[in-house]
Amino acid sequence: MKKQDVRDQIERIGIVPVIRASSSQEARFAADAVCQGGIPIVEITMTVPGALEVISELAKTMPEVLVGAGTVLNKMMARQCADAGAQFLVTPGFDKATVVEAKKLGLLVMAGALTPTEVMAAWSSGADFVKVFPCGNVGGATYLKALKGPLPQVPLVPTGGVNLETATDYIRAGAAALGVGGELILKDALKARKAEVISGLAAKFVELVKDARNEIAA
Repeated sequence: MKKQDVRDQIERIGIVPVIRASSSQEARFAADAVCQGGIPIVEITMTVPGALEVISELAKTMPEVLVGAGTVLNKMMARQCADAGAQFLVTPGFDKATVVEAKKLGLLVMAGALTPTEVMAAWSSGADFVKVFPCGNVGGATYLKALKGPLPQVPLVPTGGVNLETATDYIRAGAAALGVGGELILKDALKARKAEVISGLAAKFVELVKDARNEIAA
């Protein structure tokens, strides 16, 4: 998938499931569950045991799913993720070398930032999206809206504190998409292998984003 197609899919769906799991088996299970719920996008964090192998397997066996790598800390890790088949990269904070490397690799990169200075630095370095993390800890949707005021051109993706209660507010505040982790991929559901719980939540998040966008457009 071309970089622009990756961007279009993330913006269209509006949800990036952040998969943090205790095993590669759990990560694969979570990926399948969110896809069943209508989100053909997954971010496999590098904290997952065997993360590169999971990314490689998903890229080969689930071609309909956009597979990305999260918690990418440096350019060496970026190359490893690209070699494994990742189609986009996500960093927890801003590291210019990683953003530059992603551009060289032709991969979409969502660079982490929190302050206005960091958001500006990430955007000017060539990030495709800027992940505002941890957004929920510094004011949530109110903070995101404050950032969008002077930086309307920057596509922001709030992560941390995004749940069924706050998702609509984030979209109204100007979020390009939402990064959702534990509020979507519940630990208990993972352990019990309850795919229907995760897929059900995925469907609810998709509907919330759609409704909020329709409300804004009306």
